[in-house]
Amino acid sequence: MARLFTALFLCLLGVASRGTASPPRKPVDVPFQKNYVPTWAGDHIKYFNGGNEVQLSLDKYTGTGFQSKGSYLFGHFSMQIKLVPEDSAGTVTAFYLSSQNSEHDEIDFEFLGNRTGQPYILQTNVFTGGKGDREQRIYLWFDPTKGYHYYSILWNSYQIAFLVDDVPIRVFKNSKDLGVRFPFNQPMKIYSSLWNADDWATRGGLEKTDWSKAPFVASYRGFHVDGCEASAAATFCATQGKRWWDQRDFQDLDGLQYRRLAWVRQKYTIYNYCTDRSRYPTMPPECQRDRDV
Repeated sequence: MARLFTALFLCLLGVASRGTASPPRKPVDVPFQKNYVPTWAGDHIKYFNGGNEVQLSLDKYTGTGFQSKGSYLFGHFSMQIKLVPEDSAGTVTAFYLSSQNSEHDEIDFEFLGNRTGQPYILQTNVFTGGKGDREQRIYLWFDPTKGYHYYSILWNSYQIAFLVDDVPIRVFKNSKDLGVRFPFNQPMKIYSSLWNADDWATRGGLEKTDWSKAPFVASYRGFHVDGCEASAAATFCATQGKRWWDQRDFQDLDGLQYRRLAWVRQKYTIYNYCTDRSRYPTMPPECQRDRDV
């Protein structure tokens, strides 16, 4: 019943908002080998259907991961992921963009496993100039272990939008005029990994990984990349202003997207650094602009 209500609610939002700005374009599904290579422990990656689907496995010896062949300055990046089922406490499945130097930029999806019957936590974070500490955490409105779902990042010079099945769950605006650094001149590679983090991932490290349940397996497909490819030393995008994802329609969320974002915050957000006055007695300046309060 809850799932049906959610579907009807999102449908009604869509009907009420026709005629607003365009949603991100539908990701183009391509084989893993087109855009990605293993980063470490390649023997823990299995390939199916000609590389259109891969599985990452974690055991007590090692996890594994992969990264994009190219580096990108802005774009739309999407992955279909089916998370580790049942008892996944202590595990983290990550999908993120990151640059390579000490003052790095990073855009994170991190899926924090949990005990059987307890929901996954999706944590997002944004690092700029090596500074992070901008965590937000939500529960998802579906079981992410039962099937594939799209997890996407839309990044241009105006905003970073995190989307789940095209529903915005977070937006981080360019607030350079307020003294907040924004990722704009460091090319990033795309990464994904499955690893053990039972020192912090589940209930702050209280719940440890149960290795009797290993191997833990996360499945992937889609492998969509539509970005401004650049050398690692590039500081600007040569096609700036000429790609669909940096046109006017994508410089901000539209009315429908803000309503969906408000719905996620009201129903599913369990932590937001913007409202954590113990850590931030004064609200970080980007929070009001991002409507993160």
